[in-house]
Amino acid sequence: MNETCDQRLLKKNILTKVVSLIAFFGLLCWAGYVAGGEVSRTEYQIKALFLLNFTKYVDWPPASFAETNTPIVIGFYAGDKFGDALKKAVEGKTVSGRPIFIQRIEKDGDLRKCHVLFISDSEKRRLGEILDRVKALPVLTVGETDRFTEHGGVINFVKKEDKVRLEINLDAARQAKLQISSKLLNVADVVRTKPN
Repeated sequence: MNETCDQRLLKKNILTKVVSLIAFFGLLCWAGYVAGGEVSRTEYQIKALFLLNFTKYVDWPPASFAETNTPIVIGFYAGDKFGDALKKAVEGKTVSGRPIFIQRIEKDGDLRKCHVLFISDSEKRRLGEILDRVKALPVLTVGETDRFTEHGGVINFVKKEDKVRLEINLDAARQAKLQISSKLLNVADVVRTKPN
Protein backbone atom coordinates (compact mmCIF):
# COMPACT_ATOMS: atom_id res chain seq x y z
CA MET A 1 0.00 0.00 0.00
CA ASN A 2 1.52 3.31 -1.05
CA GLU A 3 1.64 6.12 1.47
CA THR A 4 0.96 9.65 0.37
CA CYS A 5 3.41 12.43 1.13
CA ASP A 6 0.90 13.85 3.66
CA GLN A 7 0.66 10.52 5.47
CA ARG A 8 4.45 10.23 5.72
CA LEU A 9 4.69 13.81 6.97
CA LEU A 10 1.97 13.16 9.57
CA LYS A 11 3.78 10.02 10.80
CA LYS A 12 7.07 11.93 10.99
CA ASN A 13 5.43 14.76 13.00
CA ILE A 14 3.83 12.29 15.40
CA LEU A 15 7.12 10.43 15.86
CA THR A 16 8.96 13.73 16.50
CA LYS A 17 6.38 14.73 19.15
CA VAL A 18 6.59 11.31 20.86
CA VAL A 19 10.40 11.37 20.94
CA SER A 20 10.37 14.93 22.31
CA LEU A 21 7.86 13.99 25.01
CA ILE A 22 9.91 10.97 26.04
CA ALA A 23 13.08 13.07 26.16
CA PHE A 24 11.43 15.84 28.19
CA PHE A 25 9.82 13.52 30.70
CA GLY A 26 13.15 11.73 30.96
CA LEU A 27 14.42 15.08 32.20
CA LEU A 28 12.19 14.75 35.22
CA CYS A 29 14.27 11.72 36.14
CA TRP A 30 17.43 13.73 35.38
CA ALA A 31 16.34 16.18 38.05
CA GLY A 32 17.05 13.47 40.58
CA TYR A 33 13.70 13.68 42.27
CA VAL A 34 12.40 10.31 41.16
CA ALA A 35 13.78 7.88 43.68
CA GLY A 36 12.94 4.80 45.66
CA GLY A 37 10.12 3.66 43.39
CA GLU A 38 7.99 6.64 44.39
CA VAL A 39 5.48 7.22 41.61
CA SER A 40 2.92 9.74 42.86
CA ARG A 41 3.91 13.42 42.83
CA THR A 42 2.10 16.48 44.09
CA GLU A 43 1.36 19.27 41.64
CA TYR A 44 4.10 21.44 43.16
CA GLN A 45 6.69 18.66 43.12
CA ILE A 46 6.04 18.35 39.39
CA LYS A 47 6.21 22.12 38.90
CA ALA A 48 9.48 22.25 40.87
CA LEU A 49 10.98 19.65 38.54
CA PHE A 50 9.80 21.57 35.50
CA LEU A 51 11.36 24.79 36.85
CA LEU A 52 14.67 23.00 37.28
CA ASN A 53 14.50 21.47 33.81
CA PHE A 54 13.62 24.77 32.15
CA THR A 55 17.13 25.91 33.11
CA LYS A 56 18.55 23.24 30.81
CA TYR A 57 16.41 24.16 27.81
CA VAL A 58 16.61 27.95 27.89
CA ASP A 59 19.64 30.04 26.92
CA TRP A 60 20.15 33.44 28.53
CA PRO A 61 22.22 36.26 27.03
CA PRO A 62 25.89 35.99 28.12
CA ALA A 63 25.62 39.28 30.05
CA SER A 64 23.09 37.59 32.39
CA PHE A 65 25.98 35.87 34.18
CA ALA A 66 29.03 37.63 35.61
CA GLU A 67 31.22 34.51 35.37
CA THR A 68 31.10 30.99 33.92
CA ASN A 69 30.15 29.55 37.31
CA THR A 70 27.64 32.25 38.32
CA PRO A 71 24.58 30.44 39.71
CA ILE A 72 21.24 30.25 37.97
CA VAL A 73 18.69 31.75 40.36
CA ILE A 74 15.10 30.53 40.45
CA GLY A 75 13.04 33.17 42.22
CA PHE A 76 9.47 32.60 43.28
CA TYR A 77 6.34 34.34 44.50
CA ALA A 78 4.54 31.28 45.77
CA GLY A 79 3.87 31.60 49.46
CA ASP A 80 4.32 28.12 50.89
CA LYS A 81 2.91 26.17 47.94
CA PHE A 82 6.21 24.46 47.14
CA GLY A 83 6.98 23.49 50.73
CA ASP A 84 10.47 22.00 50.40
CA ALA A 85 9.82 20.50 46.91
CA LEU A 86 11.74 23.22 45.07
CA LYS A 87 14.65 23.06 47.50
CA LYS A 88 14.83 19.26 47.11
CA ALA A 89 14.58 19.46 43.33
CA VAL A 90 17.56 21.81 42.94
CA GLU A 91 19.73 20.59 45.81
CA GLY A 92 23.20 19.72 44.51
CA LYS A 93 22.19 20.21 40.86
CA THR A 94 24.17 22.13 38.25
CA VAL A 95 23.41 23.09 34.67
CA SER A 96 26.38 23.74 32.37
CA GLY A 97 28.62 24.02 35.42
CA ARG A 98 26.33 26.52 37.15
CA PRO A 99 24.81 25.69 40.53
CA ILE A 100 21.07 26.31 40.93
CA PHE A 101 19.89 28.57 43.76
CA ILE A 102 16.36 29.37 44.84
CA GLN A 103 15.21 32.68 46.25
CA ARG A 104 11.84 33.70 47.66
CA ILE A 105 11.02 37.15 46.30
CA GLU A 106 10.57 39.53 49.22
CA LYS A 107 11.19 42.89 47.51
CA ASP A 108 11.41 44.24 43.98
CA GLY A 109 15.22 44.42 44.06
CA ASP A 110 15.27 40.61 44.26
CA LEU A 111 13.80 40.39 40.75
CA ARG A 112 17.05 41.56 39.13
CA LYS A 113 18.89 38.56 40.62
CA CYS A 114 16.54 36.01 38.99
CA HIS A 115 17.01 34.01 35.82
CA VAL A 116 13.74 32.14 36.31
CA LEU A 117 10.79 33.75 38.11
CA PHE A 118 7.80 31.66 39.18
CA ILE A 119 4.68 33.74 39.87
CA SER A 120 1.97 31.73 41.59
CA ASP A 121 -1.75 32.30 41.21
CA SER A 122 -1.70 33.91 44.68
CA GLU A 123 -0.18 36.97 42.93
CA LYS A 124 -2.98 37.19 40.34
CA ARG A 125 -3.95 40.74 41.33
CA ARG A 126 -0.37 41.98 40.94
CA LEU A 127 0.48 39.90 37.87
CA GLY A 128 0.54 42.82 35.42
CA GLU A 129 2.67 44.90 37.79
CA ILE A 130 5.20 42.09 38.34
CA LEU A 131 5.46 41.26 34.63
CA ASP A 132 5.96 44.97 33.81
CA ARG A 133 8.91 45.09 36.22
CA VAL A 134 10.73 42.20 34.55
CA LYS A 135 9.71 42.49 30.89
CA ALA A 136 12.92 44.29 29.91
CA LEU A 137 15.08 41.85 31.90
CA PRO A 138 16.42 38.47 30.69
CA VAL A 139 14.11 36.59 33.06
CA LEU A 140 12.15 33.46 32.21
CA THR A 141 8.74 34.19 33.73
CA VAL A 142 6.70 31.12 34.63
CA GLY A 143 3.16 31.22 35.97
CA GLU A 144 0.06 29.22 36.72
CA THR A 145 -2.66 31.80 36.13
CA ASP A 146 -5.30 31.90 33.41
CA ARG A 147 -4.10 34.03 30.48
CA PHE A 148 -0.58 34.34 31.94
CA THR A 149 1.01 34.13 28.50
CA GLU A 150 -1.48 36.64 27.11
CA HIS A 151 -0.33 39.11 29.78
CA GLY A 152 3.28 38.73 28.64
CA GLY A 153 4.51 35.77 30.72
CA VAL A 154 6.81 33.33 28.92
CA ILE A 155 5.68 29.89 30.19
CA ASN A 156 2.39 29.03 31.85
CA PHE A 157 1.48 25.82 33.66
CA VAL A 158 -2.05 24.73 32.82
CA LYS A 159 -3.87 21.68 34.09
CA LYS A 160 -5.57 19.52 31.49
CA GLU A 161 -7.03 16.15 32.30
CA ASP A 162 -5.33 16.27 35.73
CA LYS A 163 -1.89 16.74 34.13
CA VAL A 164 0.39 19.74 34.12
CA ARG A 165 0.83 21.09 30.57
CA LEU A 166 2.73 24.06 29.18
CA GLU A 167 1.85 27.18 27.21
CA ILE A 168 4.72 29.21 25.76
CA ASN A 169 4.70 32.83 24.56
CA LEU A 170 7.55 33.13 22.05
CA ASP A 171 7.21 36.91 21.71
CA ALA A 172 7.69 37.34 25.46
CA ALA A 173 10.74 35.05 25.32
CA ARG A 174 12.24 37.11 22.48
CA GLN A 175 11.55 40.35 24.34
CA ALA A 176 13.46 38.93 27.34
CA LYS A 177 16.27 37.87 24.92
CA LEU A 178 15.81 34.19 25.82
CA GLN A 179 16.30 31.28 23.43
CA ILE A 180 13.99 28.34 24.09
CA SER A 181 15.08 24.92 22.86
CA SER A 182 12.92 23.20 20.25
CA LYS A 183 12.79 20.20 22.61
CA LEU A 184 10.87 22.33 25.11
CA LEU A 185 8.71 23.92 22.40
CA ASN A 186 7.77 20.46 21.09
CA VAL A 187 6.16 19.47 24.40
CA ALA A 188 4.11 22.65 24.79
CA ASP A 189 0.36 22.30 24.22
CA VAL A 190 0.11 25.87 22.96
CA VAL A 191 2.84 28.08 21.58
CA ARG A 192 1.63 31.65 21.61
CA THR A 193 3.36 34.05 19.29
CA LYS A 194 1.27 37.16 19.84
CA PRO A 195 0.34 38.21 23.37
CA ASN A 196 -2.95 40.15 23.53
